[in-house]
Amino acid sequence: MAIKVLKPGLATTVQDLGRPGYYNIGIPLSGGMDRFATRAANLLVGNDDGAAVLEATFMGPELEFTADATVAVTGAELPPKVDGSPREGWTSFAVKKGQVLSFEFLKKGARAYIAVSGGIDVPVVLGSRSTYALGALGGFKGRKLEAGDELPAGQGKGAKEGRTVPQNLRRAPGNPVELRMVPGLYWHRITEDAGKHFFADTWKVAPEADRIGYRFKGGRPLEFVPRKQPFGAGSDPSNIVDACYPYGSVQIPGGTEPIVLHRDAVSGGGYFMVGTVISADMDLIGQLQPHTPAKFVGVDLEGALKARADRGAVLDKVRAALS
Repeated sequence: MAIKVLKPGLATTVQDLGRPGYYNIGIPLSGGMDRFATRAANLLVGNDDGAAVLEATFMGPELEFTADATVAVTGAELPPKVDGSPREGWTSFAVKKGQVLSFEFLKKGARAYIAVSGGIDVPVVLGSRSTYALGALGGFKGRKLEAGDELPAGQGKGAKEGRTVPQNLRRAPGNPVELRMVPGLYWHRITEDAGKHFFADTWKVAPEADRIGYRFKGGRPLEFVPRKQPFGAGSDPSNIVDACYPYGSVQIPGGTEPIVLHRDAVSGGGYFMVGTVISADMDLIGQLQPHTPAKFVGVDLEGALKARADRGAVLDKVRAALS
């Protein structure tokens, strides 16, 4: 089966759960920015939760199906329509041969995930079908979708219509969003007062927010502890001798605007990292629109591991609800 792209949306790409194992050579994880929504969409249509889906950012595509399929849309509130007739989000529905899937305007969130029974069957590159557009790697020809593209879809049995993820299991960002962070190896570079201000201030998502990283503005600039410039580091107090960047790490160039590195981020560089946003909260970042207020909340490693276990338990509840 092929899916014809009539309109591509703003930035629609093929994503799965990513390609771990290559970060050490500069190839990022990629994959769905909201991993929970990616998994849930696949489970709704009867796929393995790691099957490839479409990630639509801010605006949905318009897709014509050349064969019958089961479809589900999760993540952002981007209401789907089949031949103009509304369908429910977080719920499986049928699309018949010749019908067109389209979307209303975005109501909440930033990224929607479109799963099709059988998955999007693009070639596997380094263990994943995910698109890394900056490196022109994976996905559909290494890029976002364009009008006229024809996406191959796998042969899937498909699940029945009307399967739905219970409302209480659909996680949505709060207001302000709370992003839990484990302070990092370079926390000592800022003063005690600066550390208190960092957590006390309310930040806002900057327009410069994408799959590489989310920038935040509006908090007080950080004050640095005086130091002698290390050999190999830049002269700015936020510079360090080049180091590895963990997924979710928070760098603050010049001490002014935190940047949370996300799915397509580089793997190292010369800016200090104040900490790392825990894995359980990275999905939330992928659903934040520009100007959304957010606060960073300090947690320890034990709290981070508990949060990860709690998120896993929610996914288990989704599996149970759909079984």
